[in-house]
Amino acid sequence: MAIKAGKLRHRVTIQAPGLTQDPVSGEMVPGWADWPVAGAKHWASIEPLSARDFIAAQANQSEITARIVIRYREGILPTMRILHRGKVYAIQGVLPDADSGLEYLTLPVSEGVKDG
Repeated sequence: MAIKAGKLRHRVTIQAPGLTQDPVSGEMVPGWADWPVAGAKHWASIEPLSARDFIAAQANQSEITARIVIRYREGILPTMRILHRGKVYAIQGVLPDADSGLEYLTLPVSEGVKDG
């Protein structure tokens, strides 16, 4: 089942942990870099959890607050994070679609800063 392009209406940045250069000292320090390249944006659907889903997540001691759906991209890991409109979303899992596993990914996320 294909996902309709109209649902993917948000532009998000995916970031991976890595080393970045401190502009003052030139030292390489832990930080975040846009994935796969600087400035890359991805079309996504961002769906906050419904009240029922949120209560179920709380019962399981889960921090998941939303689902982000993107077109399939190889290499996305739970160690990455997503930026959207000034908010940071920590990826809690990477779930391929049920049909082929190659059309889209559902990313359960929690809102908040994720340290590398």
